[in-house]
Amino acid sequence: MGCFGFSFKVSVNLFRFVDESWSLRLSNGGSRCDGRVEVYHNGSWGRVQDRSWNINDSNVVCSELGCGSAIFAYNSSRYGESELPVWVNDVDCEGDEAQLRNCSTFTMNPFLTDSIGVGVLCSDHRRLRLTGGGSTCAGRLELYYHGSWGAVCNDLWDLLDDNVVCRQLGCGYALDDKPLGYCGGSSGPIWLDEVRCSGNESFLWECPSAPLGEHDCSHKEDVTVKCSEHKEMRLVNGEHRCEGRVEVWYNGTWGTVCSEKFHRKEAEVICKQMKCGPLKSIYYGVWKYGAGSGHIWLDELECNSQESTLWQCQSDPWGKHNCHHWEDAGVACEDAEMPERSIGNACVEGNESQSRRLPGESFY
Repeated sequence: MGCFGFSFKVSVNLFRFVDESWSLRLSNGGSRCDGRVEVYHNGSWGRVQDRSWNINDSNVVCSELGCGSAIFAYNSSRYGESELPVWVNDVDCEGDEAQLRNCSTFTMNPFLTDSIGVGVLCSDHRRLRLTGGGSTCAGRLELYYHGSWGAVCNDLWDLLDDNVVCRQLGCGYALDDKPLGYCGGSSGPIWLDEVRCSGNESFLWECPSAPLGEHDCSHKEDVTVKCSEHKEMRLVNGEHRCEGRVEVWYNGTWGTVCSEKFHRKEAEVICKQMKCGPLKSIYYGVWKYGAGSGHIWLDELECNSQESTLWQCQSDPWGKHNCHHWEDAGVACEDAEMPERSIGNACVEGNESQSRRLPGESFY
């Protein structure tokens, strides 16, 4: 019995410290430093279940992944329940272990208990967003770090940095930048300063910069970005902002909408998007609001009236059409006395921006 027991202890020790098939990840979160805790062993991924998952356990996970320290310990409902098999049940860490499997009670236990799946948010979890510009592809640049959103300072900021942001956000390429503070200054931390991208980075935080949180800026120097995939809408040549020829901003310029297959549902989406109340009238052709010029951006629209923006409706690809400007669509909505949009919500509106593609880049 003694020899058998000794042999068992050696095999556990070998599993814990020699087995190279071990790996750890966070899944279904916003980055590699945020998500549901999962373990790789014997050729497949499985989940971690724990009845008393806490910040000490989470700190070990963050440290093992090179993600800083833990900000929050979660159950997996934050990230959605996993369909993976259970590999580990109930871990109790001191918080300073190098790996989760070094914790004293760590065992590979595939038998499901009443434990729940677990998740972690680490301090090095980072995200980007553009806010205050009317879409997810324009506005003030903000970085999520250490549990809060903060600004980016425009010291040394240039076109190369803009393009990294637009590409990271899936927003195409950068359009011409705006005057300082055109989206309004933010509050809270300023996370990045002296950013110097080469233009080839996949993420803004791969660019050289001052250390996170170190800066000599004020919020009047907050970076603002506008990308080619930014879209907005206006009604022009009417008596007020809630009636007129429908025009859409895309790829750095205003264009029109063809009236072919343009019916009540499509017009209702426009009035809703413009916050102009119910639809009053649809106008086909140019006799009411005149013909537009330049691109005809949208044709063959098909909405179900549940969409919140016109570009959520089905249509031909942007810029593809068989129309003329004498077929430009016009709409009148019921709310004639709507105030103009505030500067804070229209900080990128109405500018005939020039494309700021890098050499060799093409339109998306």
